[in-house]
Amino acid sequence: MRFPLALSALFAAACASAPPPDLTEAPIVFQSRAGVEAEAFEGSILVPENRADPQSRMIPLRYVRFPATGEAAGAPIVYLAGGPGGSGIATAKGRRHPLFMAMREFGDVIALDQRGTGASGDTPRCVSSVRPPSYAERTNAAVAEAYRASIRECAAFWEAEGVDVAGYTTAQSVHDLEDLRRALGAEKLVLWGTSYGSHLALAAMKDMDGRIEKVVLSSAEGLDQTVKLPARTDAYFDRLQAVADADPVGRTAFPDIQGLILRVHDRLEAEPVLLTLARRDGSEETALLDRIAMRQLASGMIADPHNAVALLNIYRALEAGVTGPVAEILGYFPSSNAPISWRPMPLAMDVASGIGDERLALVEQQAETALLGAYLNFPMPQVRGELNGLDLGDRFRQAPKSRVPTLLLSGTLDGRTYTDGQLEAVAGLSRLTHVEVVNAGHNLFMSSPEVRAAIETFMRGEPLRTRTIKIPPPSFEGFAD
Repeated sequence: MRFPLALSALFAAACASAPPPDLTEAPIVFQSRAGVEAEAFEGSILVPENRADPQSRMIPLRYVRFPATGEAAGAPIVYLAGGPGGSGIATAKGRRHPLFMAMREFGDVIALDQRGTGASGDTPRCVSSVRPPSYAERTNAAVAEAYRASIRECAAFWEAEGVDVAGYTTAQSVHDLEDLRRALGAEKLVLWGTSYGSHLALAAMKDMDGRIEKVVLSSAEGLDQTVKLPARTDAYFDRLQAVADADPVGRTAFPDIQGLILRVHDRLEAEPVLLTLARRDGSEETALLDRIAMRQLASGMIADPHNAVALLNIYRALEAGVTGPVAEILGYFPSSNAPISWRPMPLAMDVASGIGDERLALVEQQAETALLGAYLNFPMPQVRGELNGLDLGDRFRQAPKSRVPTLLLSGTLDGRTYTDGQLEAVAGLSRLTHVEVVNAGHNLFMSSPEVRAAIETFMRGEPLRTRTIKIPPPSFEGFAD
């Protein structure tokens, strides 16, 4: 059920003045995937699925809280995972576990599973009856329409299952953070977000500004940047070319990265390649690799430089008529003939954050000539406007203005959120500290001990002595002729 904006605002105000949600916590021994144990608490609150509906069902918001270890601990630090759809709890178990433990010096650290994700996920995946178009029918328009049709089918499925997809928006997640703050009895929160998590943090800075103590961001995605500009992806390949040019092996193996990509795409457009894919269950499947499929694959591999270099090797092999490297990679992906399926939270979050008319026109113009077309953020903007007009509108997409102390860490070889876009996203933050990590990609927190040191210095309120961290460039070893 949808309600007018004014009624939604009134209901949100009523929620804010209501008693805080009941909080349930229990002590646990948290274990990372590396086997490291830490004392923690497993907690949850219940929040409305859709605050615009007074009759909304309640859904769980679950987290793991690591108690502070520092003598002068401050506000609770809430980790906001990327995606959308990533799990904060799962992240705390992985490679970033040492950073979660280090952050306890400054306050309780909360690994949050946002609504609809991880331990907070109580919504069913929808497997539609719609399959991607066959090669003979595959065009950009046909691919977009197939995905749109699958969303319409899944919207009906979720409604029948009692899921209110209209509740899965970044605006609702901001209210979740406010409810969590109130349930914890905290005056303020520290927000620690990466990628989509930074998107959520920036939205919170607009509505919770006086209740946020500090913000740590990496690989920032602005409120108007759910869809990145295709021309900036081309510029990323130029930066990758500069790194290759500085390496004797890279310079020889990849003298013209953009030319290589274009040549392979043109060949695949004219003559797709038949591949035999080995599946993990031991079965085999044949698949046609065309330009659309290659653009989709490339879009998924350029976030971090080591994968981007592996992608260049795939292009180089394809130009030489060798299909083994691309077949090996595609074997890990779902079948290209499988029915299109969706998790409601990631889909709805991106559709709701959306894209305005002016930016969409620019994206479509740039996509005409860009190396990867409009596939970097697929299925956006292709499915824009689905899910019953869920788009939050241009007012939501306006960048925040804030005096909250904020640290931004960006990587020069980030192939998903580009530094110039990140700086646009935080241009209204008057107390911003920007640290550039040279040669780092999208997932940069564990790229260097200096990154952790910079975060700790910022959290102590001390000035950073350097605004640049340099790590080794990606290796091109093994690519020599």
